[in-house]
Amino acid sequence: MEIKNATFVASSSDAGKCPGGDLPEYAFIGRSNVGKSSLVNMLAERKQLAKTSQKPGKTQLINHFIINGEWYLVDLPGYGYAQRGQKGRDAIRQIIETYILSREALTCLFVLIDCRHEPRKNDLEFMEWLGENGIPFVITFTKTDKISKSRLHEHIRAYSDRMLETWEELPPILTSSSETKAGRDEILSYIDTVNRRLKEN
Repeated sequence: MEIKNATFVASSSDAGKCPGGDLPEYAFIGRSNVGKSSLVNMLAERKQLAKTSQKPGKTQLINHFIINGEWYLVDLPGYGYAQRGQKGRDAIRQIIETYILSREALTCLFVLIDCRHEPRKNDLEFMEWLGENGIPFVITFTKTDKISKSRLHEHIRAYSDRMLETWEELPPILTSSSETKAGRDEILSYIDTVNRRLKEN
């Protein structure tokens, strides 16, 4: 897929205020500081399309970007940022859960996981919740330039083994690096394949 144009459309404080229409939406989510905004910029090949920050928890709204006038790329708030406090975390969780459960245009969720870490409880619990609610998602390991290939495979296997304790079948798994653009073609190809399938139906 060639991205010819990528444009910021809106930042919304809840799902009910998101842009209207029936274009498919591909949303990106993960723990705070997992590299969501950087990945959005890498995919679109626009350095400042999504605002990035060294400080975790920067994204607190639902950000819509329209790609090629055909589909939306959505940057969701990160979860699990401890310094927000319980009230702040609850508010962000409400935004996330309402969007995921009520947004009919949501076609697929990309769950971003920092590949440098072994399985984390809140990542596993979040994916379990997605499965329980029948939400289609793709696991996307980020920052693959930061560790060796052997370590990357170890961590992917560790996540897979933990999930297979309760899952009959794993969702698709992709890897990426915003620094080297690794995984860009695979992610966009996945989205392109789903979009073509939607048009056929």
